[in-house]
Amino acid sequence: MAAGLLAARWTIAGIPLPTVDGEGLRALFGSENRVIRTRERVIAVTFNAAWNDAGLEHVLTELARRRAPATFFLTGDFADRLPETVRAITAVGHGLGNHSHSHPRFADVSAAARRHEVRAADRALRAAGAGRALTPFFRFPYSETSPAHIEEVNRLGFADIEFTTDTNGWMGTEGGMSVDRAVRRALDALRPGAILQMHVGASEGRTEVIDAQALPRILDATAARGYRAIDLRTLLTPPDRPPPAAD
Repeated sequence: MAAGLLAARWTIAGIPLPTVDGEGLRALFGSENRVIRTRERVIAVTFNAAWNDAGLEHVLTELARRRAPATFFLTGDFADRLPETVRAITAVGHGLGNHSHSHPRFADVSAAARRHEVRAADRALRAAGAGRALTPFFRFPYSETSPAHIEEVNRLGFADIEFTTDTNGWMGTEGGMSVDRAVRRALDALRPGAILQMHVGASEGRTEVIDAQALPRILDATAARGYRAIDLRTLLTPPDRPPPAAD
């Protein structure tokens, strides 16, 4: 299916998103999109999830307390195992992105396997009840991109959304990380249009989720510096047209 035809399926609140005349989704094609192109003091808060949903309840609570939107990039395997978690994220208004199905290194698998990873994750998210929260955004596993792989994803109708900085909270204390260091990494990268990558969940044998602990401090500190969090879905709407209100 052609990218333009596939893109036409994506909506917010049932309204088709613009994908023509170089605006909206297509304007994001051909790029890693590691920063939002703006001079406004805004940031996008994003979370990846592949292991489990440890820390998610705290994350959702803190986001709600500050009325801050976020986008969660989930693997298809995560959605298969935890459909109720997918619905919990969407029920409070956050967007969902595609993070592949099984989180492989794309350079190590065939083109057919890469297409399967993207499509299988899309199917899993839809089956889990992602509904209107699902975006045409893809984030590469390990953020390992290449122009050729980005083009493949674009042909499937997805824009690649990477990040300006990763807090590295996923590394845990055994990896030398702490809440203080995660907060500092986020603030050191603060700039108009910064995209912040964090993680929910913990690998086998771990229970701590540093990013969940760091989130309120990050949001409060960025707000104190005059920044506000924006919904990545606003990138799909031309500047002269406000995004539709959520249901």
